Amino acid sequence: MTARRPSSGHHDEQGRPADSAGQAWQGKSIPSHGFSGDEGGADAALVAALAAAHETPGDDAELAVMERTAQARWLVPVVAVASELDETGPHVVDTRSDMAVVTLTSPDGSRALPMFSSLESLAAWDPSARPVPVRAAAAAQAAISEECEVLLLDVASPHATVLRPSMLWALAQERPWAPSHRDAHVAAAVRAAVEAEPQVSDHRVEAGDPVGAGVLRVVLALRPGLNADLVAAIATRIGERIATDGETRARIDALTFALEAAR
Repeated sequence: MTARRPSSGHHDEQGRPADSAGQAWQGKSIPSHGFSGDEGGADAALVAALAAAHETPGDDAELAVMERTAQARWLVPVVAVASELDETGPHVVDTRSDMAVVTLTSPDGSRALPMFSSLESLAAWDPSARPVPVRAAAAAQAAISEECEVLLLDVASPHATVLRPSMLWALAQERPWAPSHRDAHVAAAVRAAVEAEPQVSDHRVEAGDPVGAGVLRVVLALRPGLNADLVAAIATRIGERIATDGETRARIDALTFALEAAR
């Protein structure tokens, strides 16, 4: 999105006030995006869900956060970045500015899109940022287009929360999110990957450690007599089969394997 300074006196051929392309302002309307009555306050149920997830982390708390997140209005911050400067006078003046979505980069190079539940929470982080109200799906889609891996909710608040990649993709695809160990799609994909290995007699999926990290643990029961290299090769092949399916990969934040004795 590009923001220009107001020009002095654009008019159409009939002398009416017009935009820079010569199109009259008369008769134009600004489309509503469903936020015309929004005063910038936070959704109380959303804030309560975020606070509860901090106090008692776990699947149920994350499910509640995701449900409220998907329904809420969010404020995505944008800032003006000068793209054209006028240096002819005594002071440098920006004659054209581009409005840029704010992204944050961690020391490891991963990127995040911050979004805020209210004007108050946005101002606590950066009072100069301009709020753009959006639905969670639109924010998630913007994050993916900006090559962000996660969403940061109310980053400067006591209930600041990171939405992991699986949550980001669920919001962008406008589908319900589930922890990977409770996701039927993931269970079917793991089962198909394991069935191709005759040395695996059984398996199960469960939540890995730490709690709230989105780790999926695949527990394999292997037939006796396998050495460490064969075990490692089996786990690698299963992991590669799971990873080749983009839909399954988008639902798993991290994958680990564990072994147990065959029954």
